[in-house]
Amino acid sequence: MSEHKTAQQRASLIKLAVFDVDGVMTDGRLYFGDDGQEFKAFHSLDGHGLKMLKQSGVALAIITGRTSQVVVHRARNLGIELLYQGVADKSAAFREVLAQTGLDATQAAYMGDDVVDLPVMLHCGLAITVPEAPEIVVQSAHWVTTRTGGMGAVREACELIMRAQGSYERLLAHYLQ
Repeated sequence: MSEHKTAQQRASLIKLAVFDVDGVMTDGRLYFGDDGQEFKAFHSLDGHGLKMLKQSGVALAIITGRTSQVVVHRARNLGIELLYQGVADKSAAFREVLAQTGLDATQAAYMGDDVVDLPVMLHCGLAITVPEAPEIVVQSAHWVTTRTGGMGAVREACELIMRAQGSYERLLAHYLQ
């Protein structure tokens, strides 16, 4: 008998949240200067959501197919130590993150936006995507954000997990004093 859990039920079990970068933490567009320097734009709402999620006790990781010094700086800024760049096999990197954290796939959320993310999305506890993802990715997700990649989608995912675990209100109270 298969068990069909809601996204909130799945989110309540999450101890690790893993994010793709391009199309999730950014709008997916790639900017290059004449010198080959790569630029990316990150949303501050997403950054603060990630910091709050980490504060709530959920471990954070990034797995991305591209390699960029900008992502190293962003991860460092957010306190994300589990950073995997230039990854051709995201499933293998995901297994490595699970091994490093000692967690099971059902305790991990993964947020991706393209078919290269499906091998992880199909085996994690909570698969999240953005509305502009290809149809097959949207259909494979447990939850689809309302905001687009790079424009608050990561914040939505963080808040989903924190609300499901009852930590959002506690973390928010600090700002309401």
